[in-house]
Amino acid sequence: MPFAKINGTTLYYKVKGYGVPIVFIHPPMLTSSNFADQMKQLSGKYQVIAFDIRGHGQSGQSSEPLTYGLLAEDIRGLLDHLELKKAYLCGYSTGGSVALEALLRYPDRFYGAILISGMSELSDWYRRSEVWAAVGMMGLRAKRIVAAVIALGNANKWKTFRRLYRTAKEGQLRNVNDYFKCSLTYNCTERLGQIQVPVLLLYGEKDKEFRRYAQILHRRLPDSTLHFLPKVGHQLPTKSSALVNALIRHWIDERHPWKTADKSRQPAPSLPVFPLPDVPQAEETTEV
Repeated sequence: MPFAKINGTTLYYKVKGYGVPIVFIHPPMLTSSNFADQMKQLSGKYQVIAFDIRGHGQSGQSSEPLTYGLLAEDIRGLLDHLELKKAYLCGYSTGGSVALEALLRYPDRFYGAILISGMSELSDWYRRSEVWAAVGMMGLRAKRIVAAVIALGNANKWKTFRRLYRTAKEGQLRNVNDYFKCSLTYNCTERLGQIQVPVLLLYGEKDKEFRRYAQILHRRLPDSTLHFLPKVGHQLPTKSSALVNALIRHWIDERHPWKTADKSRQPAPSLPVFPLPDVPQAEETTEV
């Protein structure tokens, strides 16, 4: 199994396929196994890279408190280890915040990013209360309960639940708790205008609380494309993988059509349009 000594810890990572690199970033408690469908369905055209955040899954524990800045350094170190000059980032949920921080810190290392149910801040009381509940449970050393709840929420079938739970419960209690706490204090909203690379924003139509974060990102990022996926909530990588992967393929192929391993161009999926509240419909959100 591939491990790399990076930035004072050991990171477990997976690489599959050839072509334009895409690095996937998971949220707290989950691991790289959350992106199994992306590894399988996208590796025919791209070099798909997924890794376990330090203190999660099979990666080594961190002696330093986890911060998004530290995790961004880890991603840069992983690119150096793999001898990659540039890559796309794909962050899911809190992993999207890590992706934003990496874009801000190391803009010359990334072609762009895909944010799946991502946010630049966590300011609504409902989602903050969920994070505080997870932090409280971790403080009671109820790691397996939190792992089971999160794995169940992201699972689309029993097999997926078993895979996600098995890897989630391997995380180091303190490091996982640190990662949860980051979202309570992190806010890069005022710096979004500094990100000049293109960003693809994907959200579930049923994920009502996250519409505000889609609105913030789409308004403030200089170059963003926004889609709301029908009949699904927050957990898009597992519960809407086919559509997510089709949109990623189309979006990247528009920018790197000559660098994909498979030169055949697949038609973009047709999506219904779900306008943001009080926001004029942007050209990017029309059907593709």
